[in-house]
Amino acid sequence: MSPRNVCITAVDGQTGYLIAELLLTDSTFSKHVNSVTGLSLHPSSPKCKELTKLGAKIVTHKHGKVRDMVKTLKETGCDAICLIPPTHKDKFDITLELIEAAKKANVPNNLFLSSAGCDLADAQKQPRLHEFLELESRVLATKGLPETALGTSPVIIRAGFYAENLLLYSPQVQEDSVLPLPVGETHQFAPIALGDVAQVAAHVLSGKGKNGFSDKHRGQLIVLTGPKLISGPLLATEASEALGVKLEFEDISEREAKRVLHAQSKSDESEKEYLLEYYSLVREGKTNYISTLAFHDVTGNHPTEPSEFFKMYAEGFMPEHPQKKRKTENGR
Repeated sequence: MSPRNVCITAVDGQTGYLIAELLLTDSTFSKHVNSVTGLSLHPSSPKCKELTKLGAKIVTHKHGKVRDMVKTLKETGCDAICLIPPTHKDKFDITLELIEAAKKANVPNNLFLSSAGCDLADAQKQPRLHEFLELESRVLATKGLPETALGTSPVIIRAGFYAENLLLYSPQVQEDSVLPLPVGETHQFAPIALGDVAQVAAHVLSGKGKNGFSDKHRGQLIVLTGPKLISGPLLATEASEALGVKLEFEDISEREAKRVLHAQSKSDESEKEYLLEYYSLVREGKTNYISTLAFHDVTGNHPTEPSEFFKMYAEGFMPEHPQKKRKTENGR
């Protein structure tokens, strides 16, 4: 089977960047991949420049016309697209355009990165989360259509709450030894490390079978969460033990959570809304589950434990280290 040509959208974001980096530098995947093209709304961003040095081709993502996007995708020569909704106020419309363009460009393999919890979100109370369900249905609607190859090998990954989002609260951890989250005292969720999601995506994108993606992955709806259900107070305990500093959990109101995000996050407003909606799912008890079987099945490994996550990012939380400015992203 010939090496794969992969196109990754929103490649300037954390998720797209990590997936591209793995495909380019990790021999587990790179030996199965011939080329990596990144679509970016910000092609001059530092991440795009880094990926260019690693061998990726960066293409400017000009949205607004399906016809132009079809031409762009055809010019990349990709036979697999990793469709990540971009951080943008018009994320939904841009993603719909990408799905339609990939269909018309006849790209045979499609990996769509969605969000865990979208199936439990209320269209009125959690519209940003719920819109992922509509996007999933558009991807799945291509399955078996005779006029396009796009439906040959669809895969959807529903990624849970990225643990990296906790870095948004590092100022409070550093200054007040407090972890402030609007998730209540009792209900639980299972944060997943971004690198774990990228690992699964890289396995899917580099896997091959007679019909496109590997038969092990083709047609799968993969739900990914971290390996441990954890409440706000337990999360503070895990962080305390990992960092060696006593932290307290503070259950803040949604109004205060909005103020914190506006003050400390540079993300697009839609991404902040997404985070607040996910927190509301936690408060409603709709995230009281873990889903790790798919991660084990795809990678053969165990997902990152919360304690391991806090150790990995210790210098981002600990006051004695200069805080590294990392742009966090919820998924998409």
